[in-house]
Amino acid sequence: MPHPGFFERSGPYSVAHLANLVGATLGSDHDDAREISNVSTLKDAGETDLTFFANRRYATQLGNTDAGACLLAKRDAKRAPQRLPTLAVDDPYLAFAKVIGLYYPGALRSRSAHSEATDCGQLVHPSARIAEGVVIEPGAVVGREASIDAGTIVAAGAVVGYRTVLGKDCYIGSDAVVTHSIVGDGTIIHPGARIGQDGFGFAMSSKGHAKIPQIGSVIIGDNVEIGANSTIDRGALSNTMIGDGTKIDNLVQIAHNVIIGRHCVIVAQSGIAGSAELGDFVVMGAHSGVIGHVKIGDGAQIAGMGHVKDDVPAGARMGGTPARPFREWAREIAAVRALGRRFRKSDDD
Repeated sequence: MPHPGFFERSGPYSVAHLANLVGATLGSDHDDAREISNVSTLKDAGETDLTFFANRRYATQLGNTDAGACLLAKRDAKRAPQRLPTLAVDDPYLAFAKVIGLYYPGALRSRSAHSEATDCGQLVHPSARIAEGVVIEPGAVVGREASIDAGTIVAAGAVVGYRTVLGKDCYIGSDAVVTHSIVGDGTIIHPGARIGQDGFGFAMSSKGHAKIPQIGSVIIGDNVEIGANSTIDRGALSNTMIGDGTKIDNLVQIAHNVIIGRHCVIVAQSGIAGSAELGDFVVMGAHSGVIGHVKIGDGAQIAGMGHVKDDVPAGARMGGTPARPFREWAREIAAVRALGRRFRKSDDD
């Protein structure tokens, strides 16, 4: 059965209504009465969805999108295919934030459990589906319409949010919070982890910073392990995804729309920025980082304290800041050390 989603949606609204909301200029030769029922990414949008284009890295997706309309900057209107209705604005990211708020007014403020109970002692909502053999320890909260499969343990003080799904034989540690998420079988989430909160998304401007509603979710595969006090933000439009068998250490930050493949290893205090993609069997050493929208190929390794700013090919070994091929980085370190010894020797003489 398909998941019903985590947010209530309003609409549909006409293209003309949306254009008026954000002060957009409509492209010519298109029906401004056309109804738009939802918002989506360039890649996933269908004929009744509104999407947006604000990063030229995604120009190919703009050319191939099936969206019913697209918000974009006036300077980029010529990049859109002629068949695509466009709404041209000065700041498409800010305009899209307003549109998401129109369709999903409840997404600006997250509610972990969505409980409607009037009895404060009611910690497991009666609408939650709890399978036989599930253990819910004292003080744990299970929200409305949540689903927990057989053999799973929810430890003391943990929170399982509204419509969140936990598979079989999972373990949710004390004081962990799992919301807006679908979790596979056999996954371990250690104490204090925070999963499914909204991502750090703001449209910056000289007048202040407008919050972008985050209406995606977190999809976690089977046999994943997530360390204590690690955080995984839900997606903005699409989903943040963690592949089967991936192991995440303590104090790791994974931002919205990140895609992590199968059997990756991400070591403590690492950070992955929004919309980055990791292939299968990627290893990230402690204190390493990845900036947004880059791709790391299968089997690549990032040394501790390495920081990736460009795409990394499969099987590569990278180190340093900014990250570069490991041997190149090691030679640079050796050269700097040799230079330091030379200066020290000169000072002694």
